[in-house]
Amino acid sequence: MTSSIWPSFLGFLALIALGSCQTWTTCSPTLRQCPADAGLTSPTYFVDFTRGATDQWKSIGTGDVTYSSSGAAFTISRKGQSPTLETAWYFFFGRAEVHMRAAPGTGIVSCIVLESDDLDEIDWEWLGGSPNEVQTNYFGKGNTTTYDRGGKSGVINTQGATHNYTIDWTPAAITWYIDSVVVRTLAYTDAVGGKNFPQTPMRLKLGIWAGGDPDNANGTIAWAGGVTDYGKGPFTMVVESVTVTNANPAKSYSYSDFSGDWTSIVKNSYYATSSRAKGLAGDEVGIGSSLYEGFKLGSGSDTDNAPLLENMVSRGISNVVRGSGCPWIICVIWLPVGVVLLPFFF
Repeated sequence: MTSSIWPSFLGFLALIALGSCQTWTTCSPTLRQCPADAGLTSPTYFVDFTRGATDQWKSIGTGDVTYSSSGAAFTISRKGQSPTLETAWYFFFGRAEVHMRAAPGTGIVSCIVLESDDLDEIDWEWLGGSPNEVQTNYFGKGNTTTYDRGGKSGVINTQGATHNYTIDWTPAAITWYIDSVVVRTLAYTDAVGGKNFPQTPMRLKLGIWAGGDPDNANGTIAWAGGVTDYGKGPFTMVVESVTVTNANPAKSYSYSDFSGDWTSIVKNSYYATSSRAKGLAGDEVGIGSSLYEGFKLGSGSDTDNAPLLENMVSRGISNVVRGSGCPWIICVIWLPVGVVLLPFFF
């Protein structure tokens, strides 16, 4: 099993295909206030697709995903199809393990994507015309200004044999594994000093699309390996099972500022309706450009909220008053003379 980093030109061709495999955001928390993300509340999740569908996933592509004793089948049989599933929840650091077989076919792209609302992204991608390799990639905040992030790893018979493709994701590094063997590691500091390091809550997406569709840009077709002939289909990717480990279980995740830094993420013990701070029972505490900027700090645990507290202090918000294990809110009032903290306890 071999691994390599793409030459810049190949990385450039891959970037032309960006936005495929159903990657997008409807609201970027680095630009404006967004709804909170529903979280995976348990530390582990497992699904066996050979037993059928589950309501923990939703279809976001065109075309149906079918189920049998072989697993979930993502099939392209004609132009315009791109069947894709995504989890109904997000997780915040941890591990995603997928047992699957990639689809054959020139120009057909099978993919596993972890993606956040601010377009942090971690990928596996298989090209149908290259049955003995898989590509890895990552993006930070949708930044596509450099072409050196992609990698390739050799793996025998990706289309005929089931392999275990795993992403281990921590604040310090991302590690890609094939059948429990490390094929690539990205350290936080190696992603432009952390600026391009994926670090915000992610959904898991599984899908297939035709990068070689004749109507695509020439660069996309070249990266995908050539023009797709739909007459040689159908082309099917099969996923047998998925295991997700969530390092930070929560009912929802909120962004406490617009930085997109992992230390700004708040773990909520309730289902929030806004990405900014919420009080008990979802009562809004001043948001956006209003006078008060509130932060709901999880369930009141200093340990759980240490990263956020450190982030607040680094931005000059100091002298935080801690309660005795109770839920609490800190309201920050911006005055001409400085910042005043008003602790409220419940």
